[in-house]
Amino acid sequence: MPKKKVCIIISISSDIGFELAKDWINKGYIVHGTFNNDSKNCKYLRSIGCNLIKLNLSSKSSMKRGLTKLCKLKSWNYYVSAAGTQNPVGSFLDNNFHEWSKSIDINFTNQVQILHSMLKLKNKSISKRRVLFFAGGGTNNATKNYSAYTISKIASIKLMELLQSEIKNTIFTILGPGWVKTKIHQSTLIAKNKAGKNYSTTIKKFKNNDFYPISKVISCCNWIFSAKHQLVAGRNFSSVFDPWERKEVINKVLSDDNIFKLRRFGNEIFIK
Repeated sequence: MPKKKVCIIISISSDIGFELAKDWINKGYIVHGTFNNDSKNCKYLRSIGCNLIKLNLSSKSSMKRGLTKLCKLKSWNYYVSAAGTQNPVGSFLDNNFHEWSKSIDINFTNQVQILHSMLKLKNKSISKRRVLFFAGGGTNNATKNYSAYTISKIASIKLMELLQSEIKNTIFTILGPGWVKTKIHQSTLIAKNKAGKNYSTTIKKFKNNDFYPISKVISCCNWIFSAKHQLVAGRNFSSVFDPWERKEVINKVLSDDNIFKLRRFGNEIFIK
């Protein structure tokens, strides 16, 4: 019998992390995950067999303790980093820079520190390990009043491509889940006018329950983890806008190494 897949979910208590963990447990996977604050979700995850590790991304001491426990895992197959915060919401100059810098640590640097340690664990699986991060807004425009969050997500997109070029025994992908009904939007609701137009947009989304189904995000995650290496390696997908469910798209993506990656746009008009 094939060995069970061993999965790690950073911020398993997040809404997407929680749903993904449930799905993977149902598939018979072994699931380890980190959490900051204990909750009903954590209690439920323990009851279905998840191994939970306390790890607060904003605390150096908690990071150290959590990393020590994570590093005791012998090996893993799937790795997901689902942590994130929109704080501080507001214009760059109005933000407290300490809070702005702290957001970069939570959304990017500290998550990458954990990944750095996990990648050093020996891979005892025959198949390649797979890593998935989550992107956010700002890929194609400027998301005003969310500079720290946006910069962190853009850095994560490029990091997946960079790591893919350096590490051959692992597949790195990043996914933009779209407008999903999760706790992350509470930062915008609390910030109100500091969020600019996005405040009224968020209010409208909740009023009309106009969100992309989280079940579709989980399906897209599973598609990424089962897809061919060449199709998803180093790429940034959108579960909402990319036709990942259509088989005829696969050959197009495979034929162009630049698709779904950060690139300059429009400069080709100056190339003779």
